[in-house]
Amino acid sequence: MIEHGIGVASQNKVLILDFGSQYTQLIARKIRELHVYAEIVPYTIPIDEIKKENPKALVLSGGPSSLYEEDSPKIRKELFSLGIPVLGICYGLYVVVDAFGGVISPSPFKEYGRADITIVKDSPLFKGLPDTQTVWMSHGDKVESVPQDFTIIAGSRNAKIAAIEYRQKKIYGVQFHPEVYHTQYGKEILHNFLFEICDFKPTWTMQSFIDSAINDIRTVVGNGTVLLGLSGGVDSSVTAVLLQKAIGNRLYCVFVNNGLLRKDEHIKVIERFKKHLNLNLIYADAEELFLQKLKGVTDPEQKRKIIGKEFINVFKAEAAKIGTFDFLAQGTLYPDVIESVSTKGPSDTIKSHHNRVPEVLELIKEGKVIEPLKELFKDEVRELGRQLGMPEELINRHPFPGPGLAIRIIGEVTKERLFILREADDILIEEIKKADYYTKLWQAFAVFLPIKSVGVMGDKRTYENVIAIRAVTSLDAMTADWAYLPEDLMRRISTRIINEVKGVNRVVYDISSKPPSTIEWE
Repeated sequence: MIEHGIGVASQNKVLILDFGSQYTQLIARKIRELHVYAEIVPYTIPIDEIKKENPKALVLSGGPSSLYEEDSPKIRKELFSLGIPVLGICYGLYVVVDAFGGVISPSPFKEYGRADITIVKDSPLFKGLPDTQTVWMSHGDKVESVPQDFTIIAGSRNAKIAAIEYRQKKIYGVQFHPEVYHTQYGKEILHNFLFEICDFKPTWTMQSFIDSAINDIRTVVGNGTVLLGLSGGVDSSVTAVLLQKAIGNRLYCVFVNNGLLRKDEHIKVIERFKKHLNLNLIYADAEELFLQKLKGVTDPEQKRKIIGKEFINVFKAEAAKIGTFDFLAQGTLYPDVIESVSTKGPSDTIKSHHNRVPEVLELIKEGKVIEPLKELFKDEVRELGRQLGMPEELINRHPFPGPGLAIRIIGEVTKERLFILREADDILIEEIKKADYYTKLWQAFAVFLPIKSVGVMGDKRTYENVIAIRAVTSLDAMTADWAYLPEDLMRRISTRIINEVKGVNRVVYDISSKPPSTIEWE
């Protein structure tokens, strides 16, 4: 059964069947940009469940498998008898071809990256688009022959069958990835599928989400109370304002100072939410507890699990002091869910998130967790915050991980390392803001490296710590490019950190993209 998030539309939607592609989340995002709600589900979803959901369209994602190999993911042909329009992308194309009796084979020419396709037959999928266009390919197999009743509508140099259609049944397949921004007319192709072929209406907006979310929250909570873990970041802050709008003073927020926050963060959170937004804010100073639990721990996954577990323990202890609560709320986002647990398809689990530790998962099973943002991407959350009237300064804050600075300290977390990292990070953000680069970046932060280097300061040899700087640009955090910062800005950042932060004599810059790297180091 599909677990719907708060505020999610129950009709006029696209179901995306996930075969494990790294781009699956981009499909959902691109479709939502066109004001149509899209939801990712496992490719193993039962046919009866699809019928219950009653989507207006199905999209079959790409995936890492080869269809002609044994035990490759497939779906029953019955899916295509539901009368629902279908778009198969890359591996999804192969699934369509295989279901209707076509042939897939290994290609002697693999395609990874940009390629040019030529439209060879008029099709509503390419309506209004030029005959030749650049697309993003990522495949090692090919369609050898198309099934009966299907027509080839586009081809490329190495993929003679790059797009097909069964117009009567509204079934389409493309070898390339229209969801990737490198595909020249990808958004237009998805637009044509949704509005020309499927007859969608662009009705999904942030305001419609707010209206639906408030109604859903009130229905779920009833006369109960909700306890929210408030970090002060964008996600938990938007969650708090949305919940307050829905249930008023029956929302209680616990702000746990785990000692892993940015410089003066706890002061700013108390000032903003207790004094200005009049939230029921409970402050818990648990710095010493968390540092004790993290003593000697170097493995990043272990850090995350310890922090998640102790957060729940502190959370429960603070809640017990003021009474019982009916629900736990979290500012979980879509990428958090996708990266934590492979619930949507055969993709790998990337890393554990603090809001998906066993204690939380158990509460989720019991129906005691409210996560109104769990089907949203970060940019959608920011737009939601704007619609709720929140200040731009808060909405535009760079993402900050739930486990805090613990995962930006490579190796053991200590007070000394935390102090060094806080000071370095504060300088970094200050200089980026001065240079008017803060809002141009998705994220920028400092990382404490577990190494020391030789330096010379005041004609004396030093042997001190190394700070790495990470700055990236991104649209949704699913992919990211390292940022080209001006030379003079980087010089100021490096000079200030080395001169002002005791214990640092070297600053390096991370020039890795996601993938293959992640945005955070741990």
